[in-house]
Amino acid sequence: MKKFRTSPPNGCGPTITTAQIWPWAVSPQSSIWPWLHNCSTFRFSGNRWDYQRKGLSLGASDYITKPISPPILEARVKTHLVAKAHADFLTDKTAYLEDEVARRTRELTAIQDVTIQAMASLAETRDSDTGNHIRRTQFYVKALTSKLQNHPRFRAYLTDGMIEMIFKSAPLHDIGKVGIPDRILLKPGRFEPAEFEIMKTHTTLGRDAIQAAENSLGLQVDFLSIAKEIAYGHQEKWDGSGYPLGLKGEAIPVSARVMAVADVYDALISRRVYKDSMPHGKAIAIIKDGRGSHFDPDMVDAFLSIQDEIQAIALRYADSDADMDAKRKQIELVSAPA
Repeated sequence: MKKFRTSPPNGCGPTITTAQIWPWAVSPQSSIWPWLHNCSTFRFSGNRWDYQRKGLSLGASDYITKPISPPILEARVKTHLVAKAHADFLTDKTAYLEDEVARRTRELTAIQDVTIQAMASLAETRDSDTGNHIRRTQFYVKALTSKLQNHPRFRAYLTDGMIEMIFKSAPLHDIGKVGIPDRILLKPGRFEPAEFEIMKTHTTLGRDAIQAAENSLGLQVDFLSIAKEIAYGHQEKWDGSGYPLGLKGEAIPVSARVMAVADVYDALISRRVYKDSMPHGKAIAIIKDGRGSHFDPDMVDAFLSIQDEIQAIALRYADSDADMDAKRKQIELVSAPA
């Protein structure tokens, strides 16, 4: 019995008579002997049709009546052994293919994540933001979309899969800044009107860069579609006064509306080479003041309800003095005349 548990047989054949009840347990569905689940089970008995029906209903593979004919028994056993060998092969093959698909999926996901981070880091090297801005906004977005997932307006759209795609795409929101001249991108003060018009093009440049990457693949990729929405629409405003298209209300993609709240909050509370950070409470007041004008009202309400979580994210990925010194040196290097 112990050997059968470690090396289950390919088949078994209990004999059943009218005086025997226990052999009914010997079947593929047996809870008494679970090691029989994958073995072919034969039943030997007389011509009692009720016994035959009972045995087959319990999962027996075949039924052989007495008196037993050796040639018939041998042929049937051989047939079932061949069938079981084929089934075992397919089971093993299926398991291998499932493992291989899972492995390839993990590899592709890792490559995708690394590519996003590399592209986002490239944009960060040319901006006054540190790399922590990317991390903070990414996790603000994750927290906010998770909160909105139970809201009636967003429940159908913000599935777990969509939240994950928005989370992964968020670092690319400012990828278009790589196309903005340093004299404008790194300017510490307010932009002149002409400079601001150039700065505003970072949304279109980002969308076009992601579109070009998607075109080179020759197919539409879901997360790149979300990345385009965020890059192109995160400067739009709920009242229609934003850019580049002046979209209003529900016409602004959900992903871009979420990114708008996260990006503005982080811009307010973050240290810059040329400015100190704003206190959390004051930044929250500005976000609240933008409810219904700059931001989707329901998103502001959700953001305010999780402001402790948002502040915790900001503190977790806060810029250190070393981060600011490194960014200052990087800007000086980029800005130095050739």
